[in-house]
Amino acid sequence: MTTHAMSRGRAARRVVMLSGLLSAVLLGCAPRVDQRGNLPDPDDVLAIQPGVDDKGKVFQLLGSPWTAGTFDDKIWYYISKKTETLAFLPPDVVEQEVLEVQFDDGGIVKNMRLYGYEDGHEIEPVSRITPTGGQELTFLKQLLGNIGRFNTPATGAPGSNHGPVTGPGGM
Repeated sequence: MTTHAMSRGRAARRVVMLSGLLSAVLLGCAPRVDQRGNLPDPDDVLAIQPGVDDKGKVFQLLGSPWTAGTFDDKIWYYISKKTETLAFLPPDVVEQEVLEVQFDDGGIVKNMRLYGYEDGHEIEPVSRITPTGGQELTFLKQLLGNIGRFNTPATGAPGSNHGPVTGPGGM
């Protein structure tokens, strides 16, 4: 084999290796898509008649809700959320829709609304700390403070406040 043919073979192998490496890097950077929940079929939603249909009919058409109201079950929510995560970055919301079905006191559909991602609000968590009584103990203080605490005198020994150990019902 000639030197020229050997160098062309090495160059071809390098190109194959580099293209394989490049495709592995690009595939590793592809976003991971995560779908949570599903919205009911739009035709089924349109089949619900406010003021006429009840919870049973809604359940029959749309299925079980994702969640219900916190303090009563007069509001049902059907939620769908799609996110994309790229490598180690936090997920980005691509789509989000919430179907809200409100019922009156008799369980009849009162109102329905569809909310999108743009209808949501960012919530800033409160970073205050609730004070608690007692001391701040380090790990070492906790360890040393427990020495001897769990060694109780034998039952009936002088200085013992414990009577005989019995099971349920005094047995």
